[in-house]
Amino acid sequence: MVTEEKMRAVVAHGYGGPEVLGAVTVPLPEPGPGQVCIRVEAATVNPVDLVTRSGGLVGAGLMAAREQTGIGWDVAGVVDRLGTGVTAFAPGQRVIGLRDLLDVSLGAYAEYLVLDATAVAPAPADVSVAAAATLPLNGLTALQSLDLLGLAAGATVLVTGASGAVGGFAVELAVRRGLRVVAQAGPADEGFARSIGAEWVVGRDASDLAAEVRRLVPGGVDGALDTAGLGIRALAAVRGGGACATVVGGSAPLPLRGIRVHQQWIRADGAALAELAAMGLTLRVAGTLPLERAAEAHDRLAAGGIRGRLVLVP
Repeated sequence: MVTEEKMRAVVAHGYGGPEVLGAVTVPLPEPGPGQVCIRVEAATVNPVDLVTRSGGLVGAGLMAAREQTGIGWDVAGVVDRLGTGVTAFAPGQRVIGLRDLLDVSLGAYAEYLVLDATAVAPAPADVSVAAAATLPLNGLTALQSLDLLGLAAGATVLVTGASGAVGGFAVELAVRRGLRVVAQAGPADEGFARSIGAEWVVGRDASDLAAEVRRLVPGGVDGALDTAGLGIRALAAVRGGGACATVVGGSAPLPLRGIRVHQQWIRADGAALAELAAMGLTLRVAGTLPLERAAEAHDRLAAGGIRGRLVLVP
């Protein structure tokens, strides 16, 4: 008699507060054709995990309700097994990856995770596994948002929420593209924003964000990457005919003054993730916790004030 291999995972049983998170023991997942099974060494806790757990994504029509919902998008670990047809990776290789399917019963909060090979990339060199896990979702979100803006080198861009995980990557990537960055950040984070390349910093609590930005950049910036969900307040800082991209669902403003407005929806992209991993971006870990303390991690993230990301370690 063959004994079926099992693994531990943390999932949401129904929807609500952190108390709906619970550990389960389930069969070890098997990779199908074109897929990779990863032994998870680190899984990042992101704001979207809290929204998923609460039922916010169900309420927004982004996923169907289910009794058990998988939580967690980011993963860093080691290739355990390969599905047929996968030649880009090898067992034992350290990798990172992104799960972008919402409606699933198991996520990255687990000991093993199966992803399409096209969603996986070699892990960045010379960083901890926890730090590597913070890159996929937030790094790709920043990269894809900047692509939507389509700004040429020398253009100016406002990044709201520049001290956050997406905002920090956005500032660094914008500077690498030759853009001049106005970062929105609080007083305690001004030094960080400047250290990663922001030319100007405006206060997070500015009563009139657009006026502050236009004082620094007369006429307004060429584009805005709104990671803080400010909507029309960010758009008002953009010149007529410019561009604005938001990463917070439902916060995209109307395209006033001929401004191109984009709502960025993340997609897994292993090739782009490999490029990000090779860039040496600033990776920030706020702390690590065992997988079983996922509810505590959700509480800490919801309380605010965290810089970087909390990471679960199975």
